[in-house]
Amino acid sequence: AASPLPTTTSKDEESGYNKNLFCIPKHYEEDLERVFIPHGLILDRTERLARDIMQDMGSHHIVALCVLKGGYKFFADLLDHIKALNQNGDKSVPITVDFVRIKSYCNDSPTEKISIVGEELSTLNGKDVIETGRTMKALLSKLKDNKPKMVKVVSLLVKRTHQSSGYRPDYIGFEIPDKFVVGYALDYNEYFRDLNHICILKEKAKEKYRI
Repeated sequence: AASPLPTTTSKDEESGYNKNLFCIPKHYEEDLERVFIPHGLILDRTERLARDIMQDMGSHHIVALCVLKGGYKFFADLLDHIKALNQNGDKSVPITVDFVRIKSYCNDSPTEKISIVGEELSTLNGKDVIETGRTMKALLSKLKDNKPKMVKVVSLLVKRTHQSSGYRPDYIGFEIPDKFVVGYALDYNEYFRDLNHICILKEKAKEKYRI
C-alpha cells in the first residue's frame, strides 16, 4: 500500500500567533483571540497540495467540485496552482469546474442539511472528481449515485474532535485541534469570510454574531 501523504499537524496546546503581528480588518480586531494559520502559510501548503494532486491524478480529466461557501477561497487558490502546473508541466489535463453548496453550521452547532447548486451531478458520470470542503459523508453518498470514475477529497482543515466519524480526506492541508476557527472564507453566521488568515474566535464574539 502507498504511504500516506504527510500532514501539517498542530498540537493541542498550540495557540497560534499574536494578532497584532498581522493585518486584521478593524471591524474584527476585538472578536479574535489569535491568528492560528497565517495566510502565507495557507498559500504555501496549498501549492504543495496542488503538486501532490497532479502527481496522482495528472493523467485524468479532472472535475473540480467546490463546496460552498466555506471552500471557495481554498478552491480558487488550489485551482490556480493546479492550472500553473498544467501550463508549465510536461503533461496537462482538461479541468472542468462545478459547485455544491452545503449548510455546515448554524451558530456553532453542526447541521446535516445539504442542497445542490450548479450543474446536475449526472455530469460527473465516468469522471475523476476532486472534492474540497468540510462536510463530506452525506455528499460522498450522493456523488457515488452518479458513478464517477474516481473521487478524491482534499480539505484544507481536519479537526481532531470526539465528534469525528473517523473519515479522513485523501489530501489534508492542516490537522488542527478542536478549536472554532474563522477566516479564509470560513464563517460564523456568514461573518469573517473576508478575513485572510484563519483565526480563533473569542467566545464572547459568538454571542455578538449569534442569530
